[in-house]
Amino acid sequence: MLSYRHAYHAGNHADVLKHLTLMLTLDYFNQKPAPYWYIDTHAGPGSYRLDQGPAARTREFDTGVGKIAGVKPRPKSIQRFLDVVGCAGKDGLPPVYPGSPEIAQRLVRSDDRLRLFELHPTDFDALNKHFAHAGKQAQVSKTDGFAAIKALLPPPTRRAVVLIDPPYEVKQDYDTLVATLEDGLKRFPTGCFLVWYPILARPESRRLPKKLLKLGAAARGWLHATLEVSAPAADGLGMTGSGMFVLNPPWVLADQLAEALPWLTQHMGEGVPARYQLDSHSE
Repeated sequence: MLSYRHAYHAGNHADVLKHLTLMLTLDYFNQKPAPYWYIDTHAGPGSYRLDQGPAARTREFDTGVGKIAGVKPRPKSIQRFLDVVGCAGKDGLPPVYPGSPEIAQRLVRSDDRLRLFELHPTDFDALNKHFAHAGKQAQVSKTDGFAAIKALLPPPTRRAVVLIDPPYEVKQDYDTLVATLEDGLKRFPTGCFLVWYPILARPESRRLPKKLLKLGAAARGWLHATLEVSAPAADGLGMTGSGMFVLNPPWVLADQLAEALPWLTQHMGEGVPARYQLDSHSE
């Protein structure tokens, strides 16, 4: 259960969708002066070298941030995303690509707090070292993020962004995710929960969006965005794209993604035209 290492997938098309959505959400939270918490249940090591190691071997970033770094003109949100992750110049990629906790660290303010969880021993050590300079602002824990967030909700600030991004290595991850969200909404009905999931042929992946939609009835609103960049392999295996499901999303998020997703589909297809879907509901 601890074999998954996101370093092999850093900066790919799924990271673009996930990190764009996260960035837009945190930017919205920053518009109000009241502090908030950022909670990351599966934080990873914090950042990833693109010029050496696992990411350089797989080069999955060529399917994601590498495809868009040099493309202009861009929507405002895409330009903001590329600035945040460190892309510069005509087609420049950063030697180090930030993971979700590092993106959050770059965006949160001095009164905001980060609570980061990672169970993989190697990635935890890297994450702990990565945030050693953060002092009291960031707490890094080597534990199961699914279970750990129960003690954090609701946070003292009554404002929080919770990113749930499990590896989905085992089938139980899907059921555990739904149970964690059910409990989280009971404890913190106004919390903003961001869920990333892979689009796969396996039944658990196909059923998950319907389960998340049912949970949306317990929230004040929801948003569902998908980005698919490739066709299924002949054997039906592999990830063709990914989705983001947001409970209690910022009210501006749907319009921002409606501008960004068509542009992304123009530039991120892998052998077939990319496609996206965007649905939302608010009370």
